Amino acid sequence: MLTPGDVVELDLGTPTGSEAGLRRPAVVVTAGRILRGNPNVVQVVLLTRTIRESGAEVAIEPDDANGLTTRSAAQCQHVRSVATIRIPERTGNVGPVVLGEIRETLALLLDL
Repeated sequence: MLTPGDVVELDLGTPTGSEAGLRRPAVVVTAGRILRGNPNVVQVVLLTRTIRESGAEVAIEPDDANGLTTRSAAQCQHVRSVATIRIPERTGNVGPVVLGEIRETLALLLDL
């Protein structure tokens, strides 16, 4: 079962325009109470190894808990819903501090 903050691998196919695509990691941002119901679709924020100085991204350092091998950035501007069938594996979890930073950035972007 997925939990908030899980780092998962996705295959998003061929991107169009400025969309993120291909196979890449992402962080699950769906609320825990929703995940406990085993939904068919979850919300994720995509990760990139290209670090930009952007207020829409959150830097994440690799560690044993998150399973990342390189410094990455959560691209909060690329939040999307994906079918759980697109998630072949879970590689770790970013933890509550980084998840909180991602959710705070999402709230700013979405004016929540």
